[in-house]
Amino acid sequence: MKILVCITHVPDTTSKIQFTADNTKFDTTGVQFIIGPYDDYALARAVELRDQTSGKLTVLNVGESETEPTLRKALAIGADEAIRVNASPKDSFFVAEQIAHYAKEGGYDLILMGRESIDFNGGMVHGMVGEILGMPSFSPVMKLDLDGTSVTMSREIEGGKEVVEASLPLIAGCQEPIAEWKIPNMRGIMSARTKPLNVVEPVSEETQAVAVKYELPPAKGAVKLIDKDNVSELVKLLKNEAKVL
Repeated sequence: MKILVCITHVPDTTSKIQFTADNTKFDTTGVQFIIGPYDDYALARAVELRDQTSGKLTVLNVGESETEPTLRKALAIGADEAIRVNASPKDSFFVAEQIAHYAKEGGYDLILMGRESIDFNGGMVHGMVGEILGMPSFSPVMKLDLDGTSVTMSREIEGGKEVVEASLPLIAGCQEPIAEWKIPNMRGIMSARTKPLNVVEPVSEETQAVAVKYELPPAKGAVKLIDKDNVSELVKLLKNEAKVL
């Protein structure tokens, strides 16, 4: 079995976010980057499935040279090889187009990725890749089991969970608790240095959207403390200031 896991290179969730160039560019100064947390779940499950099927696991990232340490970490976790599409991930369609091209060339049976990245939180790439390749796409997938070419998935829907059965090939956007995150051990870190990391050029430069400006959320206001017995004042503030009643 050939498995492809698409990973994002995103700021650590504890990073302090700032923008430059009149709020048109993200300031990467002092920011630590990680594998997207949802992608980490996808990668962890892919390692388990690769071991179960004696298959081959490839990780792919659309990004420039600064994303290579993130790919090396994925190799240390257990991927067999990595592909870096040498381009900035301009928008969801652009990323999906790159993934679809190399996925089609590679003839993968299963394509996993996180349900969304944690930088733009678009949650669109898996569906776009599925549309381009003519493959079924499922998200958010919380459980995924293989039996030959048959796949059983549990996914979250409004008000509950849905169990879905499908056949390979397919695409899944993953989230917890599909697997537990895997931490690279020393052997994995050492072997990652010699595993192949191939750099390929993008198949097109077409984009569908351009970020015009970024804005930080408004600063949190002061907290108002109200006596536990002063219910009328609480109701008044919720109605007139918070405007939630």
